[in-house]
Amino acid sequence: MKKDNFSQFSGAINAEIFGNTKEGIVENEQPSKSVQLVLASTITCPNCGHCKEETMPTDACQYFYACENCKQVLKPKPGDCCVYCSYGTVQCPPIQAGSKNCC
Repeated sequence: MKKDNFSQFSGAINAEIFGNTKEGIVENEQPSKSVQLVLASTITCPNCGHCKEETMPTDACQYFYACENCKQVLKPKPGDCCVYCSYGTVQCPPIQAGSKNCC
């Protein structure tokens, strides 16, 4: 069956944007992998040592955290994206999912 010019053009665009194509079918070069995210992390305050388990947000990094015991506002350590990566028992969901620069 003969392809029209638009089909050929859109196939070329798909190939350029999404990877290789074979007769109009876009092939993903890297198969997606399922990642099981841990959403609970225990934050330990470096000022007073108070620990509390918190549920991490899945759609953003948490940059500030106020200790409920001493009221100190925690910020990430240099090189970390959020308070969970700095003071938590589990890194934040974007880092768990493999993002190198999540914020």
